Amino acid sequence: THMLQIRDHMSRLTHSLSPQLGLAEALDRLHQADSSGLPVLDDQKRLIGFLSEQDCIPSLLTGSYHCDSRTRVEDLMSRTPLFVSPDDSILDLARQMTGAKPKIYPVREGDKVVGIINRRQVMQALNAQMKQCQAT
Repeated sequence: THMLQIRDHMSRLTHSLSPQLGLAEALDRLHQADSSGLPVLDDQKRLIGFLSEQDCIPSLLTGSYHCDSRTRVEDLMSRTPLFVSPDDSILDLARQMTGAKPKIYPVREGDKVVGIINRRQVMQALNAQMKQCQAT
């Protein structure tokens, strides 16, 4: 059987964040990307963090309450983001996702982030595979 690879089911990276970006701009970008999280990249496009909507909620609460918006991406991001490679197996990632793990993973090839894959894409890949099994 063909190994389900992440590269066949991931989205290309269209949006990312920089560490200096303010919270409001970061949330606008999440919204534009239609994603609940985005990788944080340095000037060389290397992965240095990940920011999810979840990470932003506490600061949003205090920021909207006190009208204080000095928070930056680097203050909130996770600094040890999990990531996958394009050649990794979707099945392995699905197993990882059964725990209390992120719903979105940056896909890293060498030093560069080339895409992201989310739980819905993983489920769609597994569902397509399951349908194929039934068809044969």
